[in-house]
Amino acid sequence: MTTVVVEADGGSRGNPGPAGYGAVVFDADHRTVLAERQASIGRATNNVAEYKGLIAGLTAAAELGADEVHVRMDSKLVVEQMSGRWQVKHADMIPLAAQARELAGRFRSVDFTWIPRAENAHADRLANAAMDAAAEALLDVASDTVARAVQVNARTENVTTPPAVPVPDPAVPASPGWTGAVGSPTRLLLLRHGQTSLSVERRYSGRGNPELTELGRDQAVAAARRLGARGGITAVLASPLGRARETAAAAADALDLPVTVHDGLIETDFGDWEGLTFAEAARRDPELHRRWLGDTSVRPPNGESFDEVAKRIASVRDDLLTDYAGSTVLVVSHVTPIKTFLQMALESGPSLLYRLHLDLASLSIAEFYADGGSSVRLVNDTSHL
Repeated sequence: MTTVVVEADGGSRGNPGPAGYGAVVFDADHRTVLAERQASIGRATNNVAEYKGLIAGLTAAAELGADEVHVRMDSKLVVEQMSGRWQVKHADMIPLAAQARELAGRFRSVDFTWIPRAENAHADRLANAAMDAAAEALLDVASDTVARAVQVNARTENVTTPPAVPVPDPAVPASPGWTGAVGSPTRLLLLRHGQTSLSVERRYSGRGNPELTELGRDQAVAAARRLGARGGITAVLASPLGRARETAAAAADALDLPVTVHDGLIETDFGDWEGLTFAEAARRDPELHRRWLGDTSVRPPNGESFDEVAKRIASVRDDLLTDYAGSTVLVVSHVTPIKTFLQMALESGPSLLYRLHLDLASLSIAEFYADGGSSVRLVNDTSHL
């Protein structure tokens, strides 16, 4: 029996954007490279490129006459779908998954294992080279299109052809600004849940479990529509509270992904202030409420301090950076956890918790890099509503 190890990867710059894949086949000892495959696929999403990479790797293994294949990928989506634990519903991936399964059926045995991006470096390098080529090809097309348009305009207007219009290079990855961070970040799309009856009345809503209102469900659908069109999301995680899970479920349906509940994403425990308005809590415990508003170590009566929330969210962040390294993850949670993620990405002081406003069903984006760098790309965006 001939046993091989297939490692595959794919990606796009822009998602969708210039895309490509890479695949490498090793011997059973993972020491000798038996085959390499890489190709540009024009404009596509990360998930499509990842499936293309898997198909290329399985094809190469079949050409080598392998009987047993161990597939290793850093795409949790592809690994879970090919292992049969997650369903494939997205129209772009149904035929690709079917092709991959047909190829897998030709071997005596195939198994799929998720690995961190750092352990998939060979296939990642091939995929990045393919993406570079795709970007250059699209740039050439764009430049040619601009040049032709300028020439036509010059002939039409009977004027001298103006200087060429500069075209941005899609091959250059988006910079995290002045942080100096390098590599592919783990991107967290931070979505606040939709409206509930307590949010309508501006009451402290922590561990209670009010349902979404009709407007809240509409907000969840609007956010889901935006995220579904965006694509490129590897996983959907949610707070265990119903309002967050319902909001996450709408997005998960649009993305053809399951919802994974992470208990660490739960809202602050406001203790005895749960369900009270700001004024009611201030009247009930005037001195404690005043201190709570300026000191993140102070707890509401029988509740949780913001410092305790920060410790919890730091642990969640570490979990996500380990489990979804280099991927884009949708995190559906609440005001304080989302503010805390943003605070960590900005490395700002506690005043951010009191000064930053987050609307219902708003989207924010924080990125965390393997070298410790981080950046915030979006805060409180409600353009989908």
